[in-house]
Amino acid sequence: MTTLISGPFNRVEGDLEIRLEVADGQVKEAFANSPLYRGFEPMLLGKAPRDALTITPRICGICSISQSAAAAFALASASGAEMPEQGALVAAILHAAENLADHVTHFGLFFMPDFARPVYEDRPWHHRAVEHFTAMEGSGTRRLIEARAQLLHIVGQLGGKWPHTLAIQPGGVTKTPTASDKVRLRATLRSFRRYLETELIGGPLEDFLELSDAQTLESWGRGHAGLFFEIASDLGLETLGIGPRRYLSSGAYPLTAGRVTRAGIWRNGAGQTFKPEEIVEDLSHAWMLGESSHPAQGQTVPDEDMASPAYSWCKAPRLSGETMEVGALARQVIDGHPLALALADEGSVRARVAGRLLEIARTQIWLENWVDALAPEAVFMYPDPKPENGAGEAFVEAARGTLGHWTRFNAGEITGYQIIAPTTWNFSPRDKGGVPGPVEAALQGAPVRPGETTPIAVQHIVRSFDPCMVCTVH
Repeated sequence: MTTLISGPFNRVEGDLEIRLEVADGQVKEAFANSPLYRGFEPMLLGKAPRDALTITPRICGICSISQSAAAAFALASASGAEMPEQGALVAAILHAAENLADHVTHFGLFFMPDFARPVYEDRPWHHRAVEHFTAMEGSGTRRLIEARAQLLHIVGQLGGKWPHTLAIQPGGVTKTPTASDKVRLRATLRSFRRYLETELIGGPLEDFLELSDAQTLESWGRGHAGLFFEIASDLGLETLGIGPRRYLSSGAYPLTAGRVTRAGIWRNGAGQTFKPEEIVEDLSHAWMLGESSHPAQGQTVPDEDMASPAYSWCKAPRLSGETMEVGALARQVIDGHPLALALADEGSVRARVAGRLLEIARTQIWLENWVDALAPEAVFMYPDPKPENGAGEAFVEAARGTLGHWTRFNAGEITGYQIIAPTTWNFSPRDKGGVPGPVEAALQGAPVRPGETTPIAVQHIVRSFDPCMVCTVH
């Protein structure tokens, strides 16, 4: 058995180190370490409850609206505040625009550049990967960055700035969009659809959403999506990086009529109800002091001695004692899209990326419909009560998966704040039963070529989960 320490990984958000135990040319065991402790949860203690709206978005610079929305909804849960219909609609537009930007950034800037590496120069598709996805030089990379920048104008219009907007509040949003804003928002989305249909997806989004199984997926030969499916077929990515095939989603984009996608879990080939009360944060292999508990009663007390058998600052969230994979694939599986359901049992690198592409197309269409539904004459914020004592919880769907916030406050001060981010679920360490987290399990069996220190297959698997390590331990 040979030990490899892979990391830090480039093109992921934050620090990540993975220890690989290798034998017979493949990974036998993997141990994911989140090596950077940041301490946002204890930083919130003693602050005024509404300070969470300012502090939690600073956890991350690429998914800050997810944190902002979760904090606002958690405070609303504690205070009884409600958003007007149009306020919830603008909050969804802000959040979806950021998630959409995250998805295209991950695909074009984080994931696909690995296929432009010299290790694949004998493959028939390699020259196209180099042309489109070479860092700083690829034609696809340049156009993606331009399109992404234009898309995020939506957040500037409705949120004042990106990242770290304060536009989403427990009682609604701070911006009342005008008729002129609607015209500009529609123009921005028309431009972004043009980019998706000519470059990334390579055809009408509605046609892409008609794909329903692996065979029709493989036949989609258009755009950068088609190039990925060609590469996936050639490299066998449908068998690489198979996760737990248990999926969790809290449901995306809470509107007054309900969440846009369904909440639930997917286990043993069937959908089931998501019961948040069954979440436990296991501390057995995390450098944390205290007892494993539900996050509503949890604490974040770092073990400065970094004692064994712990090997990560990341806690190990479990639902009913089981690991859960979260992300775009999980959301689409639980929402019941035929293609996602066909890929649910595959649970591979290909399935995760296909789920993300599927969600890109769906999110663009949702945004177009939501902008059309904006009513500038409506109310966008209600006054919200500001109690001195309370407790609340909230779930939102960040690009990378389910994000939960739990808050407690007394006499006008926060006495407890816990966060479980998507990468906390996906990159968790082992639990007290020795069960590996989702990415650790997915890495088992990954091929390791002679001389590799950071195996290319390991990088494909890790990036298929799109880790955001700065969110993982906040």
